[in-house]
Amino acid sequence: MSSLPTLPANLQANLRALHERITKAARGVGRDPSSVRLLAVSKTFPATVIAEAARAGQRAFGENYVQEAVDKIDALAGSVYPLEWHFIGPIQSNKTRTIAEHFDWVQSVDRLKVAERLADQRPVNLPALNVLLQVNVSGEATKSGVAPDELAQLAAMVARLPRLRLRGVMAIPAPETDATRQRHAFAIANALFRQLRGQGLDLDVLSIGMSDDLEAAIAEGSTMVRVGTAIFGARAKNR
Repeated sequence: MSSLPTLPANLQANLRALHERITKAARGVGRDPSSVRLLAVSKTFPATVIAEAARAGQRAFGENYVQEAVDKIDALAGSVYPLEWHFIGPIQSNKTRTIAEHFDWVQSVDRLKVAERLADQRPVNLPALNVLLQVNVSGEATKSGVAPDELAQLAAMVARLPRLRLRGVMAIPAPETDATRQRHAFAIANALFRQLRGQGLDLDVLSIGMSDDLEAAIAEGSTMVRVGTAIFGARAKNR
């Protein structure tokens, strides 16, 4: 592993600029900017960077690597700021207990076995674990996510599990530079989200959009954008 990046001197300015982007994008499509939450993707960045982001007002952080995340969660357990931790990476079955014990949210649930393990292993002294179902809207063979035509069945089963609270849908479409193509993929995710709500599920989170496409995601109904590079800068190249 290469050395971790150092604390960005302009982190506060980056956060301010990002919130301005979110505000402009939301108002441009007639939405209230407060309807879009920012999840700071802090994978590969050390606890010192997260602490600085927290001091700048950011509270929710997304992590992809279980042990790296747990080390940071433990290091920041005494923070004066109420931090919220989201697991957003692929889930291995042998990691579900650690995830269930340490995170507030899991955004990458894509199969019933994983959801059942998270439910069984969530400590009873903690609030219900918030979960999102990751859907593979672009049909990429190399990407995690339930197929769109299997989403409704999975959602119905996950919604019945104890110790979990199904909150919505997450998607990571194939990268596109064209705004029209970006919006098309996000529109599919939004349609699936609305379909689940139409079936009576009490969902309130559509997690779509990252540094390069958050405007298109917000135009298509995103309620949470997951941003790393635009906040923290480039990551270690081998991660």
